[in-house]
Amino acid sequence: MNFQQLRSVREAARRNFNLTDVANALFTSQPGVSRQIRELEDELGVVIFERNGKRLTGLTDPGKGILKIIERLLVEAENLQQASSEYAAQDSGTLTVAVTHTQARYALPQVVQAFRTAFPGVRIALQQSAPEHIAEWVLSGRADIGIATEGLSTFPDLVSFPCYRWSHLVVVPEGHPLLQQSPIKLSDLAEFPLITYDVGFTGRGHIDAAFAAAGVSPDIMLTAMDSDVIKQYVSLGMGVGIVASMAFDHGRDRGLRAIESSHLFAPNVTRLAVRRGAYLRAYAYDFIERFAQGFTKSDIEKALHPAVAD
Repeated sequence: MNFQQLRSVREAARRNFNLTDVANALFTSQPGVSRQIRELEDELGVVIFERNGKRLTGLTDPGKGILKIIERLLVEAENLQQASSEYAAQDSGTLTVAVTHTQARYALPQVVQAFRTAFPGVRIALQQSAPEHIAEWVLSGRADIGIATEGLSTFPDLVSFPCYRWSHLVVVPEGHPLLQQSPIKLSDLAEFPLITYDVGFTGRGHIDAAFAAAGVSPDIMLTAMDSDVIKQYVSLGMGVGIVASMAFDHGRDRGLRAIESSHLFAPNVTRLAVRRGAYLRAYAYDFIERFAQGFTKSDIEKALHPAVAD
């Protein structure tokens, strides 16, 4: 039994039993993956996967139980590597943070600046992507920490911490008719083309839910992942923007006006997530405490390792 066999089984389950995707993820060949899985099954004397010819179609009942054990073994193996690195170099290394564009641009800079002052020997790698990719990277160990507003709390193998609440703002050019409406209504917004976030980004779910609940059909004519892109198109007069409140600066965003709209859309909560059972180095705890204020190292450890805490 070896770790490559265990990783092949884990990735096959994660990637919907597509051996081509598994091979790409593990930087090997499809026949190599098939061989690793078959050798492990032969060694254990148990069929882990259901098959249709050579194609994997699902997990057998014994396979489901074995997969849970494999997950724990691989997490502990990765924890062992982290622990050895911790003792070899207490204040150096790389902290990989997977984060959405809006959080990286507006919420993280002050935290990163303070963290770098405290840990000058630690390199920070920011990986910007969609929430579902962020969750996948944290689960696979490609990222130590994930930060996003949507999606992270839905994964049982992630522990997520609420960091801060925020709302959306409506953004229009100077002189726009909506500036005369007080308070603004969803029906008012529906009279203009709207520019906001892609589905799955930066609280977009709450925007769609508000319009649906009111029975109003908005004309969302352009979407983007980045708040600055949205504001740029608003400034060109192409539509009315809906952006995160922290993405608007009255001094910097000249030519644009913000309209209070917290009464229209449900508040959002940005969350920070870590893989359940992960071993975190001391500086990772420090980063989490800085961003998810109110949580101590003890709180984080209890959430990550409840059995040990008990």
